[in-house]
Amino acid sequence: MRKNYWLLLVSLFMVLFAGTITADADEKTPDDQFRVGMETSYAPFNWTQTSDENEAVPKSGDSSAYAGGYDVQMAKQIAEGMDKELVVVPVEWDGLVPALKSGKIDGIVAGMSPTEERREEIDFTDPYYESDLVTVTRKDSEYADAKSLDDLNGAKITAQLNTFHYSVIDQIPGVDKQQAQDDFSAMRVALSSGIIDGYVSERPEGITATNVNDDLTMIDFDEGEGFETAPEDVQVAVGLRKGDPDVSTVNDILSGISQDERTQIMDQAVENQPSSSSDSDEEESSGGLLATFGDIISQYGTLFLKGAGMTLLIAVFSTIAGTIIGLLIGVFRSLPASESPLLAVLQKITNGILRIYIEIFRGTPMMVQAMVIFYGVALLFSIDMNRTVAALLIVSVNTGAYMSEIVRGGIFAVDNGQFEAAQAIGMTHGQTMRKVILPQAIRNILPAIGNESVINIKDTAVLSVISVGDLFFQGSAAAGTNLLFFQTFTIVGAIYLVMTLAATGLLRLMEKKMDSPNSYTKVEESTTGHE
Repeated sequence: MRKNYWLLLVSLFMVLFAGTITADADEKTPDDQFRVGMETSYAPFNWTQTSDENEAVPKSGDSSAYAGGYDVQMAKQIAEGMDKELVVVPVEWDGLVPALKSGKIDGIVAGMSPTEERREEIDFTDPYYESDLVTVTRKDSEYADAKSLDDLNGAKITAQLNTFHYSVIDQIPGVDKQQAQDDFSAMRVALSSGIIDGYVSERPEGITATNVNDDLTMIDFDEGEGFETAPEDVQVAVGLRKGDPDVSTVNDILSGISQDERTQIMDQAVENQPSSSSDSDEEESSGGLLATFGDIISQYGTLFLKGAGMTLLIAVFSTIAGTIIGLLIGVFRSLPASESPLLAVLQKITNGILRIYIEIFRGTPMMVQAMVIFYGVALLFSIDMNRTVAALLIVSVNTGAYMSEIVRGGIFAVDNGQFEAAQAIGMTHGQTMRKVILPQAIRNILPAIGNESVINIKDTAVLSVISVGDLFFQGSAAAGTNLLFFQTFTIVGAIYLVMTLAATGLLRLMEKKMDSPNSYTKVEESTTGHE
């Protein structure tokens, strides 16, 4: 009966795995598609919503999520002009250029400025939007009434990482320049909590921030008193691969969109974005904080559950695969030196390779491994790896590196006398490991396996750098759209806690099943004697 349970569990897991892979199977661009990358969390340029209202476009790999915003509408017109279907691929900001260069997307339509540094890596079209730089601060800040850069003297200012916004901060006299932030979500949280006094942004984003949060204000500098910028710094253009012949085609399409029409599209995007001041007022009047939590769950609950399912899939699969990798490596590294000179040399070489593998994957962050494996494989070998497959591979090999040392420690923790006893009765090394040592070693390392499973549930969050749709990625998209960071990530944190507690409970149950009984029923001796 127990075997049937295991068979059912494995079957369900494989169905889930197959379904996930199928949903995200083909990342190569068909000839009739125009695949564009964007964050889908930078309103009003782009955002995430759960319906197709206001001409939103489905997000690639997620049938229940849609992308809307100014970038989406402009990309739609470009795709129509090219007689192709628009496909929006959600990609983290730092991954946009690598995704384009590796062929995973055809273009970047994400509010990206065509700076000289970026032009060295990719080509840009003519600009499709031009904006002014502003600074967002709190209404109660001493800098709220600033009219010039001089008025920001001493302020703690930051901007988004890898953008020209961060470089212009140096123009503020006496500024206390803060560490760059990954995205606008992080900056808004830092501003609201008082960690910073303000951040540099573009006018549309500043309007969005102040519309959704009455505690924030936008500093619109007087003419000649603001940041000095080059034209390309405040322009937004479509990014394409070096030498892409579609540059001229896209330029022809953009030239047919008048400035008035572009302004109208942006104004409509600001009005249509899911986060608006009217929404906030309704939330406050309908029950305050608890009502806000309920609204977030009702609007994004499906996305959170899908993200949690992806997180569990990656964590469970990778823990099992990593444990198997660790067992194989741990057993091999515990083998006694071969008496054959040739085999002894091969054994040393293999041990050296395995040691390098272990040190590399234990000594580098998983986020770096994800970037190198996912984008590096595509750049170097032209292999377009599926995101989900890449996530499973990355976490599995990372877990295997840690588990190999854990397994080796578990093997050496078994008393040497048992090795000697097994050899004394004629067992080979393989038989000794299978029948005597490994059963005890696995029991010894079971708490460590449980710890790795919990770590994997949490560490899938770093896979957002390659845009895997796990729980953290979905939470970031929601928070970047509704700007309710505390409430959104409180919900996400609660889901993570439930998953980790459930994993810990299951592992403890397995430990009890594998433990020997701690009490025995004494068999009464027969009172019948010999007559």
